[in-house]
Amino acid sequence: MSRSDGALNPGAVKPLDRQLPSEEAADLLALTRELVAREILPQVAEDEADGVFPRETMRLLGRSGLLGLPYPEEYGGGEQPYEVYLQVLEELAAGRLTVGLGVSVHTLACHALATFGSEQQKQDWLPELLGGELLGAYCLSEPQSGSDAAALSTRAERDGDGYTVTGTKAWITHGGVADFYSTMVRTGGPGAGGISVLLVPGDTPGVVADTPERKMGLKGSPTAQVRFEGARVDAGRLVGVEGQGFSIALSALDSGRLGIAACAIGVARAALDHAVEYARTRTQFGKPIAEFQGLSFMLADMATAVEAGRALYLSAARRRDAGLAFSKEAAMAKLFCTDAAMRVTTDAVQVLGGYGYTADHPVERYMREAKVLQIVEGTNQIQRMVIGRKLTG
Repeated sequence: MSRSDGALNPGAVKPLDRQLPSEEAADLLALTRELVAREILPQVAEDEADGVFPRETMRLLGRSGLLGLPYPEEYGGGEQPYEVYLQVLEELAAGRLTVGLGVSVHTLACHALATFGSEQQKQDWLPELLGGELLGAYCLSEPQSGSDAAALSTRAERDGDGYTVTGTKAWITHGGVADFYSTMVRTGGPGAGGISVLLVPGDTPGVVADTPERKMGLKGSPTAQVRFEGARVDAGRLVGVEGQGFSIALSALDSGRLGIAACAIGVARAALDHAVEYARTRTQFGKPIAEFQGLSFMLADMATAVEAGRALYLSAARRRDAGLAFSKEAAMAKLFCTDAAMRVTTDAVQVLGGYGYTADHPVERYMREAKVLQIVEGTNQIQRMVIGRKLTG
């Protein structure tokens, strides 16, 4: 049995019958499914096992109009509501999480420029970013300041017409392969009020990416420390004003958490589809194992979790699209969807029994991948803190 084929065409995910806000949205999802089936699924097992980063796939998504969906058309974006963008992410993540997460991170990296940049900055840089020619990364966490992001220490000292940046960022998705880094730096005193945002080109002298981390999953997505060793950055690459960086970072994270929620449901859905198909075709004691009540109840719970998670992230997205506050709802969606993905993928392994523990089927990979989604862009313990604080004022 080959690593990529398995017994059930692993990774093949079923299209969903959904209500969509427009015919254009339906066309976008159809295009996404077509690209996933043609460009991603045939090689996904080998590419993940071998740690192949899908750079050309990201360019293809950009040229197909799928890399800048939530951003304005005048700068090369798709000007789609988040409700649509997130469903595209779900489709991509169901095919390969490395791709879905990559698009989510790139969108997060573009947020500061697209939302807070000057008109000239947007005209100069956004078209290439949204078109897929340049790939972004988001640099907030540091070795000693993960959840406590306001304690970051990477320093940007004003030096004439530029800044000299010194410090280290940690856990950077696309570290070493990104063309630009949306980087939170300290330009002032301690605390949140001393933080600013610089758009740092990846080829800037003094910007060095370390060897990627050796991770249990998402092996095709490089995660690395990025060191700034006296890197000189033009002052024109400051986004917003000095001291605005922390509020920009939090604004980006609220939207980014919805991206993680959608990716989680994509992975969970892929695991559910594979488990259902296996249960329908695997026979024991003279009948398909899907007919055993204990197993069918597991599948029912898995399906319910997927549907509930999608409803939650779409509800939060619609609040965002309507211009309403959505920070609490984004935290709820990220918390619920990623916890659901962990449960669903673990149960999918159980449905397959011993086969689920082998690389001949993709469910073991889904389980390994789901775990990181409970950690990135704010651990689920942080999400609970956000929700609790919003509830109690």
